[in-house]
Amino acid sequence: MLNADISIVAPEIALAVFAMAALMFGVYTSKDKVAPLILWVTSAVMAAVGIWIALSSAGSQTAFNGAFVDDSFSRFAKVTILLSAAAVLVMSKDYMSRRGLLRFEYPILVALSAVGMMMMVSAGDLMALYMGLELQSLALYVVAALNRDSLKSSEAGLKYFVLGALSSGILLYGASLVYGFAGTTVFSGIMASAGEQIPLGLLFGLTFVIMGLAFKVSAVPFHMWTPDVYEGSPTPVTAFFATAPKMAAMGLFARVVHDAFGMAVADWSQIVALLAVLSMFLGAIAAIGQNNIKRLMAYSSISHMGFALMGLAAGTVGGVQAMLVYMTIYITMNIGTFAFITAMEKDGRPVTDIASLNQYAKREPLKALAMLILLFSLAGVPPMVGFFGKFYVLKAAVDADMTWLAIAGVIASVIGAFYYLRIVYYMYFGEADEDALDGTMSPVLWTFLMASAAIMLLGLVNMFGVEGFAATAAEALVK
Repeated sequence: MLNADISIVAPEIALAVFAMAALMFGVYTSKDKVAPLILWVTSAVMAAVGIWIALSSAGSQTAFNGAFVDDSFSRFAKVTILLSAAAVLVMSKDYMSRRGLLRFEYPILVALSAVGMMMMVSAGDLMALYMGLELQSLALYVVAALNRDSLKSSEAGLKYFVLGALSSGILLYGASLVYGFAGTTVFSGIMASAGEQIPLGLLFGLTFVIMGLAFKVSAVPFHMWTPDVYEGSPTPVTAFFATAPKMAAMGLFARVVHDAFGMAVADWSQIVALLAVLSMFLGAIAAIGQNNIKRLMAYSSISHMGFALMGLAAGTVGGVQAMLVYMTIYITMNIGTFAFITAMEKDGRPVTDIASLNQYAKREPLKALAMLILLFSLAGVPPMVGFFGKFYVLKAAVDADMTWLAIAGVIASVIGAFYYLRIVYYMYFGEADEDALDGTMSPVLWTFLMASAAIMLLGLVNMFGVEGFAATAAEALVK
């Protein structure tokens, strides 16, 4: 029995063992001199584990008495998490090296947080959920404050830690209420114990658990940490925050509401719909006044999580499929966008002011075109793939008789288009600026920018099969 359990969690064990081995190697060698080597190897190992999971087709199985679930849904989320984390690590190498931030601990912390994320999306028990959540979060707190010489970076790490501790407390309180009324922490047991009529105490527990999870996806009104952490963290770290952890948190959110509370869809869908509406509108409106591109992307992230939550609020197989498709597209767009932001420099110093992009298209027409495609896709302008991501979640809401939510989404999308188009305006029609950005961009960042932009155009053929994989994953979750 134990051997079977271990074989099910083999990818997580492999990545955890590698992270510990890399940590020992870094400690007992010349430390920061081997940091680039550890970074490259960590990226390769995470990509390899992602491919390993993608190629495995074991159906649905559980380990450790239901605490760990391995199914198509968890495998879809894990592949997205690992590949995006590996991509961000590769993107960050030059930036971190030139600023003295490439310490050997950095890729190891990213790998450990990835192990936590894999645990999150496979959690079948409230204890396993919390273990994965804390493993991810503790690593991210340190990564956010990686630049110890920067006051903003230290502030970002501290704010994230304090507010993260608060959200963990709320989630634990909810979990204790659920355990008190259900008598078990296993998701399948919670579902069975509730029966047809969910007790009021269990409903309160569910509400507190959703509040804790809403913090992790930076949904309004639990979003307050996001702009400061995005702005204060080193840009590659911000890119990481905007990609893999978002997928893990949305995957965990879907896992909890469907596996543990699938009998109470009508109850929790109202809460999730409210979070979606608040997130879409606050993110869209608050981003309008931002001049710092990293803070703008933070509010953009809040708005996009609102759209992903719209798919989840539908409470159907189609809704989960739409959420997975949306998150995959969103992560791809973010990788390309942050590759561009990472390369925004003047005299070797990072620049985040949007006005610095004035007339950028005249100096760098190809990069400006790639960024235009990505921004149009983020705004949901057809025929970019981002449009189809929004179309999927809107359709899921309409099919679930939540037309009002879909209408709210359309309005928020129109408002949000303004701040994306403002960046395009600066690049193509802004006033000439003598203090222009450096035109240099490393080959790695250039490749990620161009590849991401190309995917936004070529993906409309068949979305590279993501739609079919997402449908299989959704069917495995929503019984």
